[in-house]
Amino acid sequence: MALGRGYADQDCSLARALEVVGERWTLLVLRDCFYGVRRFGDFHAHLGIPRAVLADRLKALTAVGVVERRPHTTGVEVDYVLTERGLDLWPIVFSLAQWGERWLAPEGSRRLFSHAACGTDIGAGGACPACGTVPPPADLLIRQGPGADATLRDDRVSAALRSGPHRLLTDLFPSPAPTAPSGP
Repeated sequence: MALGRGYADQDCSLARALEVVGERWTLLVLRDCFYGVRRFGDFHAHLGIPRAVLADRLKALTAVGVVERRPHTTGVEVDYVLTERGLDLWPIVFSLAQWGERWLAPEGSRRLFSHAACGTDIGAGGACPACGTVPPPADLLIRQGPGADATLRDDRVSAALRSGPHRLLTDLFPSPAPTAPSGP
């Protein structure tokens, strides 16, 4: 018997959540949103995902209100930005990544997260051991860990993430501010 393609007959909130985030690539798209990736081309280059699949995932996440499309400052491109509903997925994305770090990364953590306010690395549960808070993603810095392999990817997102600490949710590639004309 073939597996069904959905969970419509399940009376379960987990099944309903999987309808939103359970498709292949979706959690990686969300991870990249938290990392500060905002534009289609950057998602495509960083993930190596087929363009049609990426378009489908972004369309689905937009339709359920997890991300929203915003005009980019250039007026040419579109930014995909997490909504409140999307931001609420951070504990799940973080927990899955931490599980992978613990059980599937014998060479060490690939990414480390620290509380921007005090500089302390947060624990596996997401809490800051120094101040006892669970910082929201906007208050976290991400940096390479000892298990990171710089030879795996050479796209501009990977290079930006390797370049030093980066605050989550902050655009990895902000457009330069317009300059005022100089002189009369």
